[in-house]
Amino acid sequence: MIELGGGPVAADLIKDVSEAGFMADVVELSQTVPVIVDFWAPWCGPCKTLGPQLEAAVTKAKGAVRMAKVNVDEAQNIAGQLQVQSIPTVYAFWKGQPIDGFQGAVPPSEIDAFVARVVKAAGGDASGGLDDAIAAAEEMLDEGAASDAAQTFAAILEEDPANAAAYGGMARAYIALNELDQAEAILNGAPAEISTTPPIEAAHAQLALARQAADAGPLADLTAAVEASPDDLQARFDLALALQANGQSGEAVDQLLEIFRRDREWNDDAAKQQLFTIFEALKPNDPVALHGRRKLSSMIFA
Repeated sequence: MIELGGGPVAADLIKDVSEAGFMADVVELSQTVPVIVDFWAPWCGPCKTLGPQLEAAVTKAKGAVRMAKVNVDEAQNIAGQLQVQSIPTVYAFWKGQPIDGFQGAVPPSEIDAFVARVVKAAGGDASGGLDDAIAAAEEMLDEGAASDAAQTFAAILEEDPANAAAYGGMARAYIALNELDQAEAILNGAPAEISTTPPIEAAHAQLALARQAADAGPLADLTAAVEASPDDLQARFDLALALQANGQSGEAVDQLLEIFRRDREWNDDAAKQQLFTIFEALKPNDPVALHGRRKLSSMIFA
């Protein structure tokens, strides 16, 4: 990303999005950063006021959120699918789904509050704050220095006791150390206002997978069982758990998608729920998560 004066340039933050580009520029991009979508038209008077105000608020957020401008005259199918009945209409997307929005022109103070609310819902910090320290701790965790990462996340929490990214990161560090009870205690101790933010939910998902791994069956035996009886969905599900326990997330997702294809309601939606757990546990831009979400969506909406 090109940066100017310490922050992303406007061209990176705000983009005119066509109907053909909506999936990539809004749905897929929102897996990693919240995207605010401004539905407008050239003939709409209030849009000419709201648009620049919204762009200014997004720019002030310094990359914590992106903005997509969609001309409804040129994207009628998208507008219809999202039930845009009047303009201006603004939606905020996170993880591929609308999470907030409003209709009509609103005062600039309400626009700023809306952007801040969207950033917070995605676990971000519009001011930048301790992002560099969090990035350093995440790098430690990626490199296997889980103890050092846990200490760094703890130091961040001393500065910002309600930092969702630090809470989630510290829990994941203890998961990496196989101290699952400690990780659970950290998550349970998170302040109520951040308990449902994406970083906390991702750590909960990783903890659930770690606990499942302890009970996973032998991979070779389960593979043989599925090969001998492809219609045995319980065996296939158990195989998916074993694959995940062995770090083979892509293969686990493939087995769960196959269960969903054969019987999407099997065992009270067990396959779909397990898929969501894996997707939540993976980084939003992980190719396995992106591919799996796309495949699952194509099955659901086929």
